[in-house]
Amino acid sequence: MLKIEANDSHRVTLTLNGRERSGNARPRTLLSDFLRHELGATGTHVGCEHGVCGACTVRVDGVASRACLMLAVQADGRRVDTVEGLAGDDGPLSDLQAAFRRHHALQCGFCTAGILNSCADFLGRERDPSEAQVRDMLSGHLCRCTGYTGIVRAVLEVAAQRREQRQEERDDV
Repeated sequence: MLKIEANDSHRVTLTLNGRERSGNARPRTLLSDFLRHELGATGTHVGCEHGVCGACTVRVDGVASRACLMLAVQADGRRVDTVEGLAGDDGPLSDLQAAFRRHHALQCGFCTAGILNSCADFLGRERDPSEAQVRDMLSGHLCRCTGYTGIVRAVLEVAAQRREQRQEERDDV
């Protein structure tokens, strides 16, 4: 029987924002801590450490996931996207980030990274969301600053822009 010590370090290799990255993690190291401390992806914030606030939300294989509820070793071999991956390296903001900016959908910014990741996942699945659907998706996040109105407007704007773009692409064919 294989005995694993709590202090044993394991090599974890994942695709972080499109690039293969590796680091060492103990068996109980949380993905949030691994991303921040081992790989330097400090845009992933840690709030409650119980999966309630949503600040640590990242996308694992495209699905919004709480990084404080996942062990780093569980991410081995998987794709993890953080807020740093929404825009290209030193490139323009993504459409979602730009809409957040236009609609003042953030204030202190602590929860913003997690909300952006949930919104990116949501808009990838829901192309024509209603305001109620957006608010329901956001119910998994706690933000003490914004009141969510700007966030809802930003998400609905991006959904509308993407619908228009898809329609224009179909019309051009």
